[in-house]
Amino acid sequence: MINRYAYTSMTGATSATQQLAVTSNNLANSLTPGFREVISAFRAVPLKGDGEPFTGNGADTRVFVADTTPGSNFNQGQIQTTGNSLDVAIKGDGMFTVRRPDGQEAYTRAGKFMTNEQGLLMLGKDIPVVGAGGTITIPVGASVQIAEDGSVYTQIPGNQYLNQAGKLKLVNPNTNSLVRAADGLFDIPGEQAAADPGVRVVQGAFELSNNNPALAMVQMIDQSRMFDLNTRSITYADQNARSATTLLSLSRV
Repeated sequence: MINRYAYTSMTGATSATQQLAVTSNNLANSLTPGFREVISAFRAVPLKGDGEPFTGNGADTRVFVADTTPGSNFNQGQIQTTGNSLDVAIKGDGMFTVRRPDGQEAYTRAGKFMTNEQGLLMLGKDIPVVGAGGTITIPVGASVQIAEDGSVYTQIPGNQYLNQAGKLKLVNPNTNSLVRAADGLFDIPGEQAAADPGVRVVQGAFELSNNNPALAMVQMIDQSRMFDLNTRSITYADQNARSATTLLSLSRV
């Protein structure tokens, strides 16, 4: 009984630690543009012994507590207006397409773009934004206008005409098929998403994280208390085991 008690508490403490790490990551990314909240949950996994489950054989009377990450929260975050011509936010469903340094396409809601020394439209230092026909180049000193459908137009000072520099590759994949990678971008294993002409964007704004910092703080407190409760339970189990050993020793006297 003591062994079962300590084992259950141990797995509970381990899962509380893992869930606390997920919540801490969400909280740390509260100001990251386009960040999608990671959703975690507990699940109970019965341990099967050498017989049929729930018959008292082996370890069937114990339950292992596991922490799972079933997916991400894809609800839209708050749109913050900046007036910056290179900031773009998606209205409703959809994602931007970018290209990793290894050449693979990835998807994100982050629309705080910039240009590098060559004028390429970038998301960060090493991740170019993908257009319908490849990368998008902005001439030095040109003003930028981005239409609702993602078309990018530039105007060189002194020239009254607009030139189309490209069109953002906007996609709307099934969120169930998206897998978050270590760099925070999303992938579709084994395939690439097709452009969706129905996705709309707004220029001069970007989407904030959809994480709720206040809720994340409350969750961190709850998870810390859960960890403390389980570790104290392990201590109590050890104390009970020591007391039982003492009693058995006295009975032999």
